[in-house]
Amino acid sequence: MKNLFAVLVLSVISICSVSAQTANHKNQFNVDKSALAIEGYDPVAYFTSSKPIKGKKEFNLTAEGVTYQFANAQNKNTFKANPAKYEPQYGGWCAYAMGATGEKVSVDPETYKIINGKLFLFYNRFFNNTLKDWNKDESNLKINADKSWAKFNP
Repeated sequence: MKNLFAVLVLSVISICSVSAQTANHKNQFNVDKSALAIEGYDPVAYFTSSKPIKGKKEFNLTAEGVTYQFANAQNKNTFKANPAKYEPQYGGWCAYAMGATGEKVSVDPETYKIINGKLFLFYNRFFNNTLKDWNKDESNLKINADKSWAKFNP
């Protein structure tokens, strides 16, 4: 009986821990009120089509509390097999802002760069394309952005 109780307690603790991690993951990501990431753009398409493509509601997938939309079932299955490969860096926040100021700034999903097989998104509004600024000092900004993101997502 003691063993059963111990197993039950450990199971509850494990479930609570996973739930808390999922909630933290979602809370740190750049999502809308319905937890939709990248304004509905297909994260896999950036890699396979070499351009941003809007996803479709019928191809939704939620990973760790964050919902993604995909252009087709193949992209959805590709993402499902390896979400970390396709998720945008820094929770989908502007990579330049994360590196320059350590702040979470919204992005334009059509302004992006693939670096070493990872998706980076950038703010691009009001004549301020931060991808251009990122390209001027990418290595230092990336180092700073990695450090800043670690504070949000330990």
